[in-house]
Amino acid sequence: MSDTSDGPEGRLRRFATIWSRAIFPVTATSLTRPEIELQLIPLARQLRNSLTARVFQPEAGREVGAALISFHSTDPEVLSRTLDAVDAYLVLYCGGDGDGEELRARSARLQHAVAAGFAKALRERTLAEQEAISRATLNARQMVAEALHASEARFRAVFEGAAIGIGIADLDGNMLEINDALKRMFGGALDNSGRSRKVHEWTHPDDAPQVWRLYEELVRGEREHYRVEKPFYRQDGTVLWTNLTVSLLRDPEGNPQYQLALMEDTTERRLLNLRLRYEATHDALTGLPNRTLFFERLEKALATPGGRFGLCYLDLDGFKAINDSLGHAAGDRLLVEVSDRLQSCATAPGEMVARLGGDEFVALTTGPDTEREVDELAGRILSMLAIPIRIEGRELTVRGSIGIVEGPAGERSAAEVLRSADITMYRAKSAGGNRFELADPEMDERTITRHGLTTALPAALDRSEFFIEYQPLVHLADGSVSGAEALVRWSHPQHGVLGPDRFIPLAEHTGLIVPLGRWVLEEAVRQTHEWQQRHPGAGPLRINVNLSPCQLHHSGLVADTVDTLERIGLEPGTLCLEVTESALIGADDDLLKPLRRLAEMGVDIALDDFGTGYSNLANLRRLPVTELKLDRSFTQGMQQYPADPVDTKIVEGIVALAHSLDLSVTVEGVETAAQADQLRRLGCDTAQGWYYARPGPWDHLHQLALVDATG
Repeated sequence: MSDTSDGPEGRLRRFATIWSRAIFPVTATSLTRPEIELQLIPLARQLRNSLTARVFQPEAGREVGAALISFHSTDPEVLSRTLDAVDAYLVLYCGGDGDGEELRARSARLQHAVAAGFAKALRERTLAEQEAISRATLNARQMVAEALHASEARFRAVFEGAAIGIGIADLDGNMLEINDALKRMFGGALDNSGRSRKVHEWTHPDDAPQVWRLYEELVRGEREHYRVEKPFYRQDGTVLWTNLTVSLLRDPEGNPQYQLALMEDTTERRLLNLRLRYEATHDALTGLPNRTLFFERLEKALATPGGRFGLCYLDLDGFKAINDSLGHAAGDRLLVEVSDRLQSCATAPGEMVARLGGDEFVALTTGPDTEREVDELAGRILSMLAIPIRIEGRELTVRGSIGIVEGPAGERSAAEVLRSADITMYRAKSAGGNRFELADPEMDERTITRHGLTTALPAALDRSEFFIEYQPLVHLADGSVSGAEALVRWSHPQHGVLGPDRFIPLAEHTGLIVPLGRWVLEEAVRQTHEWQQRHPGAGPLRINVNLSPCQLHHSGLVADTVDTLERIGLEPGTLCLEVTESALIGADDDLLKPLRRLAEMGVDIALDDFGTGYSNLANLRRLPVTELKLDRSFTQGMQQYPADPVDTKIVEGIVALAHSLDLSVTVEGVETAAQADQLRRLGCDTAQGWYYARPGPWDHLHQLALVDATG
């Protein structure tokens, strides 16, 4: 509970007190803790004002982070403890009566801003120090050289007063003198002269290969100086990292005489950089490598000549339900437990596990036998996930879907590999989950093409890439053309002409089917009207237009149809709307109401693909349909002589039922004269199929030399 007895200012001071106690032990300053607290109070006030401002401005956090650097709080632990204090206590003591979720979100953004300000100020200070050190290095080199020849007093002033470590050695590597700054860097392990150490004893396993080569060139007089980053061991075993500059000092005759070493302690800055690097490449919740580090490892594996890799892309099944039912805190604990189990599954050399985000993880294995190893790795992961996890007193069984990609290095990029694994994972999830699937390049290509078509659909409609072809509807009794079905096509710039089976499901999935269907209706009605104007003696023709289930649920169906017919001037009886049987299975009155209104206007309604669904035949009486269209599957059994007696009986029964309800019957997929003759004798009214004509433009209808179905 916060202390509210002394009002907002008292709570602010309490926050500043907690903050100062957190950072005082790691602040390199001569100030006392109360003095630090006084400096933190205005910074705390800045954070409070930003937290509770009507319009949130997180820039105050950057100023606070920079201010920490300004009074020498440069230790990385200062930033860590500051962020912990802000996260735990800022909203508690300074949030007032504001919305808790909003205040916590603002607090999180302020923490990011504090870290950014701290890092920027530290970087600027470091650059300034480096510049000062560079100037000091140059001055020291010049002054030391002159002092050796001119004035011991001047040399001593520079040598002892320099802020950087200075050591002088002869060409044999014997240390002659060191200054106090260098002693402090090594923790006082060196005596006053430094003669207890030789230069060659200052080796370290992490020395860069060129360090000692450059040193040998310098003592031989082949170079004047060199600069490297070099670690040293202190007496207590800790590592001192330095920027080391070594210069050659010559005597008045120009002969090499001494070597001068200037050392800048970069340990603190290096540790901060390492910590920032770790935080940038690891997931904050689970501690696993994140997407950035995973891609680095994957790209390295793919660049290994002759190598192989195996990748498992894991997505937890039903994780959203756990978050929604138990809360995000429980979901986070579940993810931590899952990450621990995944790490226990990938312990062999060349294996790693990373979290890409959310509930998505990847496991990578490399080596000569990844084809076997990646399958075993996926199996271990699924077996480990099957063990129940106890969260908040409940046992949760976690399932996962895994997509596996395996192959030789060098054939695909990291992005392509991950995309293939992602596609394969969703294939495993679609198959029921709790399983793994192997990548299939052909299926990947189909999925990528499908995605490309989905994203291109809206622009295709705007660019008028769609067009309509018409397949004639023929009277079986005399072979005359009674109308045509409008079939939409997509003239795709890369894939050519695509049939409706390639893009109609995508349009339904994205919702574009409504504007596309409206365009098909208007275009078909317009072209029908134009054809009738050009061929007045050809007799009336009916145009059939398909309606998708999504269009049936669209509130503007009736209004759009009426507006189109009236605006273009086509009689309602000329239009027939085809609705699939499956779309009307279990349809209630609300769904049938638009169709009934259209039927009352005179628009025909055809029940398409009849016989493929499981609708109750008795429901035909309540549907506002005037025509049944038999699916092409019924005509397949009539392609050879004699016709399949079962199909014949089914068609005969459907025709009798339809005619008893005053419905006409149209058959799709007629490809032979035998089929046409058999259907005519069974009493079917109309037919369409390649036997009569393939789909084409409206203008070809009156030119068709139709085969007499009775002949």
